[in-house]
Amino acid sequence: MTNSHANPLPSPTEDRRSGTPASLTRDQAIDEADHPLTPAQAFDALYAFCAPALVRQAYLLTGRHERARESVEQAFQLAWQRWPEVARDRDPAGWVRATAYDCALSPWHRFRRRGRTPDLPSDPADRALQRALMLLPPSYRRTLVLYDGVGLDLPETAAETEASTPAAANRLMHAREALAARLPELSEPAELHRRLVRLASTERLGAGEPEGVRTTGERRTRFWTRSAIAFTATIIGATTLTLRTAPTHYLPPVSPGHAVQGVPVQGMLGPLAPQAPKPRAELRKEAAGGPERLAPELE
Repeated sequence: MTNSHANPLPSPTEDRRSGTPASLTRDQAIDEADHPLTPAQAFDALYAFCAPALVRQAYLLTGRHERARESVEQAFQLAWQRWPEVARDRDPAGWVRATAYDCALSPWHRFRRRGRTPDLPSDPADRALQRALMLLPPSYRRTLVLYDGVGLDLPETAAETEASTPAAANRLMHAREALAARLPELSEPAELHRRLVRLASTERLGAGEPEGVRTTGERRTRFWTRSAIAFTATIIGATTLTLRTAPTHYLPPVSPGHAVQGVPVQGMLGPLAPQAPKPRAELRKEAAGGPERLAPELE
């Protein structure tokens, strides 16, 4: 299966061998080689080149303006945090696109209170297409947007969706059949591509400034780093306190007391009988307070 779209959905196109945007001329490439960009400048250039198209693609995936912008900004914040890895990647635009798609289709969005209602376009035909797209499973929707919207070929689509080529082809065919069942006029791939481009282009979606994205990403990184340090310090402090206060040997528990039945009552001592002082007086008269004792004598 080949993709022969002549006008793909606005998307960053890059030279796969060098990672240089195809829009750069030879003189610009030579100038960049002589004067290398700083990491911030390279990031800003990548953001300006990719972000507008990625926001429109994320809108096709989510049907929500705010979530599309948030997904793209979050993807670029992750790219800035891992910029050495992204800068050395063969396809930096593809790295950011895959991350933005993951953020847009994250299952955690279902727990959000805001943005549950899709932002429907004003045109009835576009509204019907968006509703049909939202009824597709996320994996089918992603495959359809990449192949029929962005214009990637089938192996690239399979690689970006982390699926085998036959699995990606199966998802694409099922997605097309589901759309054609609801909208028969989209049975032709060329018409489907044209309608996807129109749906993404009619919505006025913009991305934030690259400097703001970098600043937000750095602030978020500092926050999570400090939180991790504070959490680690708390764990260490609690462990130290436990080691200092915990007993060093086993102390058997004291069994609770309970009443014993059947024991006779202890007798009480009463006053002496009248004849008792006489024997005691006789004993006190003896020499050592008792009867005579045998003592050894030297012969």
